[in-house]
Amino acid sequence: MQAKIKIEKKLNEANAQVHVLNEKSVKKASHLSLSGKKNFEYYKTEEGYLFYVLEKDAEKLRKVGHQIRTILDKDVLEIDLHGEEGAYHLAEGLLLSNYQFLKYFKDAKEKAYLLQKINWINGDKKQAEYLNNTVKAVYWSRDLVNEPLSYLTAEQLSKEIVERGEEANISVKIFNKSKIESLKMGGLLAVNKGSIDPPTFTILEYKPKKAKNKKPIVLVGKGVVYDTGGLSLKPTAHSMDIMKSDMGGAACIVGTIYAMALNKAEHHVIGLIPATDNRPGQNAYAPGDVITMFDGTTVEVLNTDAEGRLLLGDALAYANKYEPELVIDAATLTGAAVRAIGQKAACLMGNADNETLTKLEKAGSEVHERLVRFPFWDDYAEQLKSNIADMKNLGGPTAGMITAGKFLEHFVNYPYVHLDIAGPAFLEAKEDYKGLGGTGTGVRLLQHFFKNEY
Repeated sequence: MQAKIKIEKKLNEANAQVHVLNEKSVKKASHLSLSGKKNFEYYKTEEGYLFYVLEKDAEKLRKVGHQIRTILDKDVLEIDLHGEEGAYHLAEGLLLSNYQFLKYFKDAKEKAYLLQKINWINGDKKQAEYLNNTVKAVYWSRDLVNEPLSYLTAEQLSKEIVERGEEANISVKIFNKSKIESLKMGGLLAVNKGSIDPPTFTILEYKPKKAKNKKPIVLVGKGVVYDTGGLSLKPTAHSMDIMKSDMGGAACIVGTIYAMALNKAEHHVIGLIPATDNRPGQNAYAPGDVITMFDGTTVEVLNTDAEGRLLLGDALAYANKYEPELVIDAATLTGAAVRAIGQKAACLMGNADNETLTKLEKAGSEVHERLVRFPFWDDYAEQLKSNIADMKNLGGPTAGMITAGKFLEHFVNYPYVHLDIAGPAFLEAKEDYKGLGGTGTGVRLLQHFFKNEY
C-alpha cells in the first residue's frame, strides 16, 4: 500500500505524531534532550507514538523517516507531521520505507503495513503532490524490478507500460517481433534468438501543450527482463540468481516518464524500451557471430553476456530519427561499474556538454542518488576495434564500464549521457529507505534534474 502525504490545518488525533524541530523550538521544550549529537528521540504512550527530530541535512532526515517506519507498529493508519523545510525530506524517507513487495506471500495481509496517510500540518500542497506522484513512480519501478521472469516477460513489461500510460496520458506504441524484424534491429533480435518468448520495442511519449524544449529529449532503458548470460553462461551464485533485475534501466526510464506525466512536467520526452530475455536455448547467438545492427553497423560478438549494449545500440540508433535535443540512457550494464564504485552510486559518462553533466551530478547529490563521472575519451573506443567487423561488443580487461559506454556512443548522433546503474539498482541486503531488492534508482534523480536543473 502506498501511503500519501496530505495537507491539514490541525491535528487529526493520529496515533503517531512526528515533530521536526529547529534549535529555537528545542530550547523551549525543556523535556527534550535533542542536540547536534542526538538528533532523534521518541516515546510510546497509551495514545500512540511521539517522535522528535532535530536535523537539517536532507539525507539524514530521509534516514530518520526510515527509522520511524521501523519503530511504528505495522497497523498504524495515520501520522501527524509537524514542521516545514525538513518535514518534506523526512516524509520522503518514510514514504519510500513504507514500500513492500508482498505479491507472492500467502500471508501478505498479515505482513502488510497499514499506513494510509501522513497529515502534514500546514505543509506545502505542491510539494506534497509532487512527492506523492514521485513516490508512486518509484514504487512502480521497484515492482517491475522485483517481478520474476515467470511473470514479467518482455511482452508483459510492455503491457504494464500501456496500463500506466493510459492512466497518466502517456502515448505508448509497442513494436512486436515482426515489426522489429522489418526494422532490422539486429542487436535486439540476436539477444532474443535463445528465447521462446518474443522481444518487444516500446515507445512512450509525454508531450505537454507548452513544452520547454523544441526538440524532444529521448530516454532509453535497457529492458533485459532476465539475463542468463546466454551461451557465455553466468555462474549461478550471486550472479544469475538476481538477474531478474537486469531491466532496472527500463524500470528507471518508464518510472521517470510516468512521474513526469503525473507531475505535469514541462518537458517533451520520448522513452525507448528494447526488451527481451537472454537465454542459451533455441538458436542462441554465439561468441564469434557477426550481427548487423539497426543502423547497419556490423558487430563481432565476443561475449553473449555483453548483451545489453546490443539492444541498447539499436534503440539509440533509432533515437536519431527524432533529432533529439539530448539522449540519456540508463542501464544495469556492467559488473565493472559495481567493481569500480560499489552500490553507493551510479557511473556517469557521455559526450553532452559539461554543464549538463554537472547539473546531473548536482541533482544526484540533492536526492542522494549520487553519480560518479568517468572519462569518456576516444582512446577507449580503440579497444572496440574488430578484425572482421566494424566493432566488437567487448573491450579489454579494464575500464569495462567506459568501453561499454563508448560502444553505445557509436550509435548516437546527438548529445548523449550514459548512466550505468548496475550497482544501486538492486540490493540483496536491506538498506534504509532504499529497501531490499529493486530500489527504483534513477527515478528521483531524473525527476529532480528535469524539474530543477534542466
